[in-house]
Formats: sequence, C-alpha cells, structure tokens
Amino acid sequence: MTTLIAIIGLGVLCLILEIFDFRKAIIPITIIGLLAILGLTVSEFNSPATYYNNMITVSNFSVSFSSLFIVLTIFLVALSHNFYDNHQSKLSDYIAIKIFLLSGAVAMVSFGNLAMFFLGIEILSISLYILAASNRINVKSNEAGMKYFLMGSFASGIILFGICMIYGAMGSFDIIEISDMSQSAELPIWFPIGIVLVTIGMLFKIAAVPFHFWAPDVYEGSPTLTTALMSTLAKVVAIATLYKLLSSMHADINYSFQIVVVVVSIASMTVGNIMALRQVNVKRMLAFSGISHAGFMLMTLLSLSTSAGSLLYYTSAYALSGIAAFSVILYVCKNRENEDVVNFHGLGKTNPLLAAILTGSLLSMAGIPIFAGFFAKLVLFSQTIQAGYLVVVIFAVINSIISVGYYFKLILAMYTKEPNEVRSGKPFLIYAVAVVAILLNIIIGLFPSLVLDLLA
Repeated sequence: MTTLIAIIGLGVLCLILEIFDFRKAIIPITIIGLLAILGLTVSEFNSPATYYNNMITVSNFSVSFSSLFIVLTIFLVALSHNFYDNHQSKLSDYIAIKIFLLSGAVAMVSFGNLAMFFLGIEILSISLYILAASNRINVKSNEAGMKYFLMGSFASGIILFGICMIYGAMGSFDIIEISDMSQSAELPIWFPIGIVLVTIGMLFKIAAVPFHFWAPDVYEGSPTLTTALMSTLAKVVAIATLYKLLSSMHADINYSFQIVVVVVSIASMTVGNIMALRQVNVKRMLAFSGISHAGFMLMTLLSLSTSAGSLLYYTSAYALSGIAAFSVILYVCKNRENEDVVNFHGLGKTNPLLAAILTGSLLSMAGIPIFAGFFAKLVLFSQTIQAGYLVVVIFAVINSIISVGYYFKLILAMYTKEPNEVRSGKPFLIYAVAVVAILLNIIIGLFPSLVLDLLA
C-alpha cells in the first residue's frame, strides 16, 4: 500500500514541478523517486499484508511484478527525454500520466477485491488512450487513440459485466471469499459465465487471438514511445493480472477452460508469427510479434499452481528485450515519416553498438541463447510438458522457428544493406537505456535463478 501511495504522490509532484517551472528537473527527480519507490517495494518482500479490508494485498507475487513494472517505467521515463520536444503539451503531463499508469498497474497485481481490480484496469486503460492519441497533429495518432478507446471501452464493459456476474453468484467482491466459495461442488451458473467474460476482456488487453485486431493499427499509429509502453509494460500487467485472477478463483480445475486456453495460445502464436512475416513496418512487426508472445505467456495458465515464477521470468525477458529494441527504434526513426525496415539499412556500419543491441533483443525474442528469452521458453516448455500439454509445446517450438524469419529480416537489413544516411549525435539516455536493458536481459539469461527463485 505504501508503494501505491508513493507512486501517486510522485505523479502529483511531477505536475507541481511544472507549475514552478522546474521542467528540466522533472525527469531526474522522477527517476530518483522511482528508484526510491523500487527500494521501498523490494523491502516488502516476504512481508505479506492486507490493507483497507483486503482491498489491497501485499504478497511476493505483487511485490515481484510491481518491482518489474517500476523498472520498466524508469526506462520509459528516461526515454521521454527530448521525445516530446515537438509536442504542444507540457512534459509534466506525459510523465505524470506514465506515473499514474504505473499506479494502476500496481493496483492490478495487488488487488484483493474485484472493485480494486477494475479500478486499476481503468486507470491503466485511460492513461493508454490518452498517450496513444497524444500526438495531436498526427492523423495516425488520432486514429490510433480513437480505435483503442472504442475497442478498449467495449473490453472494459465486458470485464465489468463479468464482475457483476461473479458478484451475483457469490455475493461478494472479496477475492478470498470468492476463492473459498469457488471450491464448492454446486456453483451458480453465473460464476463460470462471469469468469469467461472477465477472461475475454483481459485477452483483449493482452492482444491475444481472436481479440488482437486493434493491436497492429494502434501500435503503428501511436507515438513510438507509447508503442513501447503498450508492447512491454501494458502487456505484462495484463497477463500477470489475468494469472492472479484465475489462480485466485481456481479456474485450473475446469478442463474445458484449459482447452480454450490451449486453442487461444496456439492461435495467438501462429497468427502472430505468420502475419509478422509479411510486415515491412517494424512497429507492426513487433505488434504481431507481441501477439505471438501473448500466446507463449498464456501457456502459464495451464499450470496455475506452479508457473508464477516462469511467468515472471518470461515477462521480464520479453519486456527487457522490448525496451532495448524500442530504444534503438526511437533513435533510428526520430523525425521520419514511418518506421519501415528500410530505415535500418546499414545500421551495423553507421552505429555498431545500437545495431548489436537491437540484434541481441531480437535474438532474445526469438529464443536464442545466451539471452533470457531462450531460457524463459525452456522453463515454460518444461512446465507445460509436465502439465500434460505436449501438443502446445510442439506448436510453440514450430512458431519459435518461424519467428526467426522476420527477426532476421531486420538483422540482415542492418548488416548487409548500404546505409541510407548517417545519423549524427549520440543521445546519452537512449544509449544508456538500451545498454542497461540488454545487459539485464543477458544477466537473467545467464543466472535465471535470480528471477525464478523469487516466486518458487
């Protein structure tokens, strides 16, 4: 609870700094504040607690994922330096929205009550709607914001209707009470209907098939930094929240529900990878890649009682490689009309460091050692086989091989094509974020126990 209050306080502080014309201090103070909040959050590890009649619960699960969210937000705030120079709004507005978005993310993995769960979703979603349409003079950004708003509103409505169904069946919003009653032999029909509706809404937030159609257009039209946020932080928050929700309600006892998860997981991996092969825009390619990774993440729902550690590990590996990749995209495509592969031609010659970082992040997403993506898939596949779903692992391996095709298309463009132009300047923060993110990815790849043991 102290973490949540501190995050909200930091967001308010960002707005106050703008009032007193401390614009240059906003990003440094925000990063220092987030580092302090990270330390505060980590200190709550192995110290379970509940607040406000179980509205907020602190557990190793919530602490671990909240820490990951804070680290990702630090990266995203650092990348905001100079990104909004050409925008007409104030920097404090964008930074404050990101901080308030983080508060919603923390609430989503710390909820002990369905009311807090929905409140966290709405804080996160509304912030994303604003950020998607934040480039007001860009038609694509306006279109992305409107598409995301309309589709996201429907998804939120479905989630809310599902929560109403669960309340009608159980007579309570409290997760502990619902969990106890869900083990009863005779459950009202409204309870499984509510679970299905909430799951459908969360699958939209994850951009899993068949609720993925919004993702490519929204990712392409949104400002690149917002796309980075959607692809990493927002996706990780949604899958972690869905995992906590279903594990709390013992949905793993329902065989029919697991079959649905199998179908959605395989469909997401397959559709995402096949569509990514055809893309020439890097942001659209990563959008379909994210749909594919959503399918991999959904595999953790097949063994809810044992896969919390593997979910944390996979999401950490995916998010860190995503941050590193988008850092390079921000540098290469700044002030350009699009983010097509042609913009990356010859990057290996003009900027070997950033080319190497982008190569490493793509190899991690593809599941190539020594990067964390390989070990994350290895752990996930092992647990899924133990749960008795060998067919899912077979499809996952095939799709991992397919993904190499479009990742290497971008890698080959960087090293085998002649550069279109040489970019001047070496922005320190972009370099710093890219290097730190890929190094963290390699470190947890070489020492997976650093993450896996947190939720063992």
